[in-house]
Amino acid sequence: MPLTPLDIHNKEFTRGFRGYDEDEVNEFLDQVIKDYEMVIREKKELYDRVEELEEKLDHFSNLETTLNKSIFVAQETAEDVKRSADKEAKLIIREAEKNADRIINESLAKSRKIALEIEELKKQSKVYRTRFKMLLEAQLEMLSADDWDELAKGIEESEEEQSEKVRG
Repeated sequence: MPLTPLDIHNKEFTRGFRGYDEDEVNEFLDQVIKDYEMVIREKKELYDRVEELEEKLDHFSNLETTLNKSIFVAQETAEDVKRSADKEAKLIIREAEKNADRIINESLAKSRKIALEIEELKKQSKVYRTRFKMLLEAQLEMLSADDWDELAKGIEESEEEQSEKVRG
């Protein structure tokens, strides 16, 4: 068990024949007591300071652990968000490609339909042109025919007959 300032103060020495000067010994002991008390006070202050620093160290260690866990959770969350965003982006791209394919296929189908309609209109135009040409040729043939001359003679004769009847 360590000495206390009270133990030093109460210490009694046996007296010898030519012993030390009692006043010097007492002054020295008083100085030792003061120094020892100061050392004990400093030791207690240092012990309290060490406890305070250990508490702070524990606090900061806990804070560090919490921050590390938070950073880890944040990193995992960021990775999850990134993965989700990648999946969503791929789905959007896939949907856009499907829509593009659908639009292209619809456009091709409309184009084919229009091309078929154009071909049909060309055929109908050709048929109409041919029929119109045949009609015109038939009309020209009719105009060129000798029947018109005979018809004209018949009309002239008929007019002469009617004039004679009117005169006659």
